[in-house]
Formats: sequence, structure tokens, C-alpha cells
Amino acid sequence: MLKLSSCTEKIKNAEILVLGCSAGGFNVIFELLTNLALNFHLPVVVVIHRSRKFKSGLEDLITQKGNLKAKCAEHGEVMEKGKIYFAPADYHLLIEPEGEFALDFSEPIFYCRPSIDITFESISDVYKDKVIAILFSGANEDGANGLYYIEKQGGLTIVQDPEDAEVKTMPLAALSISNTHIILKDKDIYELMESITAFYNLDEKS
Repeated sequence: MLKLSSCTEKIKNAEILVLGCSAGGFNVIFELLTNLALNFHLPVVVVIHRSRKFKSGLEDLITQKGNLKAKCAEHGEVMEKGKIYFAPADYHLLIEPEGEFALDFSEPIFYCRPSIDITFESISDVYKDKVIAILFSGANEDGANGLYYIEKQGGLTIVQDPEDAEVKTMPLAALSISNTHIILKDKDIYELMESITAFYNLDEKS
């Protein structure tokens, strides 16, 4: 397992943050997103397993409670820095090389659409080693292969400590594939977000 202190350059050079979770991951994702700083500069892409039958005001609530605007990604929309984009229910979310979102209605992965794996892999193909990816609590193995895919392309891959996860299946699946992901407690994930902002501010001043 790598230590976060050894990944300073990856944090400094990151161009996108991508988060994935399923059962048990909502609360930590909500806490993280509503506490991002107003000058958090990376675009944030979030994939949460949710049914199209379930009406959610999650994006509006995060926008109201936090500092950054959150919304569902739209097909053809160009991603902007400092905004939070959610994969819409019942669609896979991909990123085109020009930074545009694409929605896909192909078969579910691990019975899930949106799939964390699909979004992780698509983002990795475009951003290569400029990705920071975090996989949180979940009840299936979606996201484990995608996280490993990002790691192989040089991105920074982080797994929520299974001891902090409400449902351990998803983080444990990721760690069963690769033992070199960084494992972080929830409090350390929050501190990582502060570090991302701090590094950016230092670069802007230099």
C-alpha cells in the first residue's frame, strides 16, 4: 500500500476528481462535497448507484448546502472546472476526448446503470495520470476494475478504509485486485480535499 505523502506530484498535477459509491456511501460523499472549498478547482464527477424510479434532490441539496454547483451531467455538455457532475440515474456516463459528457444506455454492469467501472475507465482514457479517483462503500464489486484501470494508467487511486465503510464489499473488492491503492480513513479523505486546494493556491501564487 502506498502512502499519500509519496503522491504529492500526482495531487499537484491532477486535472479531475472522480468518486464512486453505492450502498452506505451517501453520507460520506455528501459530507465531502458540501465541504469543498469555493476555490476548489478540479471538476468533480460522481457515480452513485440509484434507480430511475427514485426521485432525488441530491444535486440541488449539495448546491444549497455547499460552495460548488452540483448537477446531473447532460449528453454533449462540456465539463467545467469547479463544478460537481453526477451520473444520471439509468445511464452510464462517459467522457469524450474533448471533455464532453456522453450518456450511454448499454447493458448494466453488476446489475447497475450507471456503472462506476465504465465512468472510471472512460475518464482514465482521457485524463491518464491526471486522475484522482476514490471508491467508497458499496454492496457489489462495481468500481473495483475501474479503479485498477486508473491505477495502471498512472492515476492516484484511493479506497475508503473498509473499517469506515458502512458496506465493505466494494472497497474490499478493489483491494483484492490491487494492494497498492491508498487506503484512507474518512477524515484523511477530507484532508486530501484541503490539500488539493492548497497545492493549487500555491501554484497560482508562484
